[in-house]
Amino acid sequence: MSDRKLSGQFFDAAIGLLQQVRDEEAENIESAGALLADAVAGGGRLFAFGAGHSSLAAQDVVYRAGGLALMNLLAVPGVVGVDVMPATLGSALERVDGLAAAVLDSSPLRAGDVLVIISLSGRNALPVEMALNARALGVKVIGVTSVAYATETKSRHVSGTFLKDHCDLVLDSKIPVGDAELTLDTVPAPFAPASTVVTAALMQAVMATAAGALADRGIEPPLLRSGNVDGGHEWNGRVMEEYGDRIFYRR
Repeated sequence: MSDRKLSGQFFDAAIGLLQQVRDEEAENIESAGALLADAVAGGGRLFAFGAGHSSLAAQDVVYRAGGLALMNLLAVPGVVGVDVMPATLGSALERVDGLAAAVLDSSPLRAGDVLVIISLSGRNALPVEMALNARALGVKVIGVTSVAYATETKSRHVSGTFLKDHCDLVLDSKIPVGDAELTLDTVPAPFAPASTVVTAALMQAVMATAAGALADRGIEPPLLRSGNVDGGHEWNGRVMEEYGDRIFYRR
């Protein structure tokens, strides 16, 4: 097979997953957008968390042109990305019991807020305990995960449960276990993961839905504009001044 043909196969696989998520998760996406709009309208704050590569989709909706200014990243040192050395430490920290409680205790999260937890497998202790502890605080939790992992793998949390079991709402990314879309006779392992593409699109669909839901209620969505267009900085300054008490990435 030529590299070009493999590239086309990857695009086809990613497009197929995006279409599946669009069609099968439409109702849940609407509900997730409504939850975010409820929080914004009610004075709540918005947070997103993900570990490892799942963090990429969380970061993509924080301080983003065209995105909601109130979306904050709930960062856990050492698990946000591959910048930690060794990179394998991040994966190890996801399995540490009690870490989520310590993070939430020192975070600004409070009752009435919404936390989006992104975890492809949803099987590790960190996302499970993050959801458990956040809900105990009165925080609404949206889980973005591949539900297939709950039937094809075992939980690594002492409860034997998965992220999906502790959320107010679950968005299923439909990513197959192993997160690799292509195989080749001459390559011993499956390759070409699509979870980042799909999960990032899923998150942006929720953000778009929330913006529309706010507008339908007569509330101007607190959206950011690109700083690379004329007037963008001035626009963002106004939004951040109005909602400064709910924006934590500037502090």
